[in-house]
Amino acid sequence: MKTLKWLNPVLAIILTLTLAACGGNTNTAGSADAAGKGNNSSAPVADSGLKDDTTPVKIQYWHAHGDAQIEGLNKMIEAFQAKYPHITVEPVFQGGYDDLHKKLQAAVAAGDVPAVTNVEVASLPNFADSGVFADLTPWINRDAVDTNDFAKGMLQAYAYNGKQFGFPLIVSTSVFVYNKTLLDQLGVQPPQTWDKIEAFNEKVTERKDGKTTRYAFAVPGWDTWYYDPWLINGGGQILNEEGQAAVDTPESLRYVQNFQKWIKDGSMQMGYGKGASDNMRQMFLGGQIAMVEHTSAMLKTYRENASFEVGVSFLPGDKTRTSNIGGAGIVIMDGANDLEKEAAWKFVEFMTAAENNIGWAESVGYLPTRKSALETEEGKAYFGRWPQYKAVFDNFDNVTPRLQHPAYPEFSSVYKEVIGEMVLNQADPAQLMPEAAKKMNEILEDYE
Repeated sequence: MKTLKWLNPVLAIILTLTLAACGGNTNTAGSADAAGKGNNSSAPVADSGLKDDTTPVKIQYWHAHGDAQIEGLNKMIEAFQAKYPHITVEPVFQGGYDDLHKKLQAAVAAGDVPAVTNVEVASLPNFADSGVFADLTPWINRDAVDTNDFAKGMLQAYAYNGKQFGFPLIVSTSVFVYNKTLLDQLGVQPPQTWDKIEAFNEKVTERKDGKTTRYAFAVPGWDTWYYDPWLINGGGQILNEEGQAAVDTPESLRYVQNFQKWIKDGSMQMGYGKGASDNMRQMFLGGQIAMVEHTSAMLKTYRENASFEVGVSFLPGDKTRTSNIGGAGIVIMDGANDLEKEAAWKFVEFMTAAENNIGWAESVGYLPTRKSALETEEGKAYFGRWPQYKAVFDNFDNVTPRLQHPAYPEFSSVYKEVIGEMVLNQADPAQLMPEAAKKMNEILEDYE
């Protein structure tokens, strides 16, 4: 077993001594069926005696919900405590995801953990690999939770090595947000496949005196979350079947070579570094970019601030078509006691229940996660208010997890630097990627 690099040294020693085995170079999630509706008979069973226990218990919910989400969170907690008056939930804001994760590490090392917490989706494998989250499978089986009602990819994002460690709670995906008023005037539609992008660029890009005055589209360079799907859609891999870096293969280079071409011809804008996100957003709202790839969680902001009609399109596909899940899930800490875990499970189930799904999603500005909720009258009314989200839910099962590997946060920063060199210094990414792959493999050696 490897020692996780982010762990407090004391915690690392404890985990090394107590964990019998942990995942290595796996990049596959547990399937939804691994924690399905009573279909995992070999899994342990949760304590049935605690299900109806009404012993008063207080649990802490550590979270990273921003100010705009607090009103919705407080309403959910109030409704939960009305249903379960013996359970008191204390929400504790722990800052952004990075701060929350650091505090969780410290809490585990100190042996004083909250019962339930958020975890950012890309960080779940690292924590799960360390044995600090409780496997939800026993409770799922005991209470016959139909996990097939979740979007498949959203559920898989919170599974690891065949175990379901969490449920999706605040979920986003990257989409193209576009100036529908402009595209309608030009008589064009957002490209749905790669082979339509060149024609789209030709019709939408504007130049004056050799300089671009309006870009056809923009892709963020500051986060691999935005371009990992392009790599995959082009037929490439981040890691190959042997768990080695594959970012430098011809198939994996297709997307970034296209990016380089479109940046050079002035049809694509790509930002990198401090202020890049704000700059892209303002350029789009100011009409200097016709279409931007951004998180679906920003749709409300774009709608409220645009002087034009806003549309949403799913990312274009080529060999395949996918977009990755962002946001955070909700998990139970394995270090909590049994009574706290039971209370935490009830809270997890309530927060992610189908009957609460639409109201919660709309209150926080993220995506619904339950298929059945979309078919209700409430769900249909939601689409009436947010027709832009139809593009996402038409591709509901194409929204997939990021590469699930404990080292992903570390090695993905290596090929992100290549993108930075391309954007900031006009470097050729095809020449830099082999060295990036070599550095990635050196990191991966520590996780074997």
